[in-house]
Amino acid sequence: MNLDATPDSPTAEPLLRTLAPLLRNLDRDLRTWLDGTHRYPLPMIARAQLEGMSGDLKRQAEVFDVDKPILVVMLMGGTGVGKSTLLNALAGANIAQASYTRPTTRDPVVYHHQSIRSDRLDPALRHCRLVQHDRESLAQKVLVDTPDLDSNDLANREKLIAILPVADIVLYVGSQEKYHDQIGWDLFKQQRRRRAFAFVLNKWDRCLHAGASGLRPDEDLMRDLTAEGFQNPVLFRTMAQNWLDHRLAGAAGSPPGLPQGEQFADLLNWLELGLNRIEIEAVKARGVGQLLTQIGRTLQEVRPPDLTSAAERTRHAWQSVLVEEAHVYGDVLVTTLDPFQHDIEHHLSVEGQQKFRGLMGMYLKLSTRLRYAGGSWRGRLPFMPKLGESSPTATPASLNLSAFAHECTRQAGEKVLDKRGHAIINRLLVEADRSSFPLQLLNAPTTEAARIDWRQRYDRALIESLGEIEQICTQPTGFRKVLQVTLVSLANILPEAALIGTFIWVLWRWLMLESLPTMFHALLPFITTLGVLLILQILIALLLPFRWQAVRAEFHSLLNERLQAELENVYGSIPETTAKQLLAERDQLDQMAGAVKDVLTWLETRQSAASVAGLYGSE
Repeated sequence: MNLDATPDSPTAEPLLRTLAPLLRNLDRDLRTWLDGTHRYPLPMIARAQLEGMSGDLKRQAEVFDVDKPILVVMLMGGTGVGKSTLLNALAGANIAQASYTRPTTRDPVVYHHQSIRSDRLDPALRHCRLVQHDRESLAQKVLVDTPDLDSNDLANREKLIAILPVADIVLYVGSQEKYHDQIGWDLFKQQRRRRAFAFVLNKWDRCLHAGASGLRPDEDLMRDLTAEGFQNPVLFRTMAQNWLDHRLAGAAGSPPGLPQGEQFADLLNWLELGLNRIEIEAVKARGVGQLLTQIGRTLQEVRPPDLTSAAERTRHAWQSVLVEEAHVYGDVLVTTLDPFQHDIEHHLSVEGQQKFRGLMGMYLKLSTRLRYAGGSWRGRLPFMPKLGESSPTATPASLNLSAFAHECTRQAGEKVLDKRGHAIINRLLVEADRSSFPLQLLNAPTTEAARIDWRQRYDRALIESLGEIEQICTQPTGFRKVLQVTLVSLANILPEAALIGTFIWVLWRWLMLESLPTMFHALLPFITTLGVLLILQILIALLLPFRWQAVRAEFHSLLNERLQAELENVYGSIPETTAKQLLAERDQLDQMAGAVKDVLTWLETRQSAASVAGLYGSE
């Protein structure tokens, strides 16, 4: 939020009317953040505080969004100090009951300009005794006489406490007897950080005694106020009764015989002229400055930590755990596959024999069918068709592979993997705790990760690993490719060549040598061809890796890699993702805190032109 200080001039935009939309924007941002989800836990007390501050921002914005703000000046003091007399003197009439002998202010008296409708008053003041006037010099000020703060009637004191939060300025009225009594002073100390205070030492003539030693009451009061942080406290020394009698008599000017230092006229001038629009707005906005300071402080307190380094340490610590778990999962799955090695070899043999043609191809298909007839897949998996039954497709290899992998992961899951999948969370959290990563931030994402369908991921890892082994067997690279191409080429040529060559040799002997063929010669082409087929079959079995034991180690390694990738993809990114989410929340809070600071700086700049510093003590 970029705010420029507005100069204080008669045509300048009023402070409060400008402040109102700024507060609304802050409330909107704070409300949106509070209603959103938080990765970093928000303490209950801090949330309650921010909820209350959000409400305060909204209320203040509504109060400030007026052309002429109302300043509430509340008279507070003990019994017999002359609060009501002072209000009467200021009003120039007996609007509040006063007595020399007993406290008479039971209901607050609100003295306000006739242009101020009662509905513009705070609800706490609407039920008080309202007295209107037409004095333009007090048009924006409301003077309130309150019950005695040290009244023996608890109901009177409760009325005072109820309306005190409405005050913008508290006019603390004392006398030579009661300017520093304990009850009043304690209440003053409670309220001094929330609102402005000015002080009146009434019955000033009683404070002056010829030949008296020690500090005068006003000097003693000034010393105590300085101790409370008031560098230049606003203090008026008055004789309200004299001024009231003088005005009731219809006389003009000042009453005769006033002692030196009497300041009732200064008090009246301060209320009428000293508290102009700039001062009124500065006083009204002073509480907002304290609210903004508190909001900024609370936002700093709930600001998530930067866990980037802890996330990096946790990720490295988790990596070793995930590698170990991937090897264990791989061992379990491969062990589950071992009883089905006959069927795996069958599958690899069928796929690998697709490149063989002619006699070699027919021979291999026939020998494979005879060798693997009644394989364990069909006998052990209830959903697979049995030997002799018609299959829905001519080449169901891929479907069989998927069903086989699913059944294997089901067995492995029921025996070991499901339990290890839940136990891994504890291992990861232990490592995270050692890496100084807050566990409460990892409980939810790790538990959620454990709930995913891991058997489906095991299925995919098995199928992909078997597919890659099949690829290695059927489409090798490098030396394996040269060896396979050479062997396949020979196998596709030699059996036919042996059959034709042997048959030609027998025919030549019969025709050229006139040697009658025997039964042996008649069978010799077939015997030779069968021998070639057998030799080639032995070479294929030895040189091409269609046997389970030949591919088991490589399959195990491929499966471990895929399982490790699955585990790291799900679990490995949790610390880093969580740390990034916290940084995003941290940036959001920093932006809000920056906006609060901008408004506070702008507000302090505008308030510096107002002469209200003496109404507030330092923190």
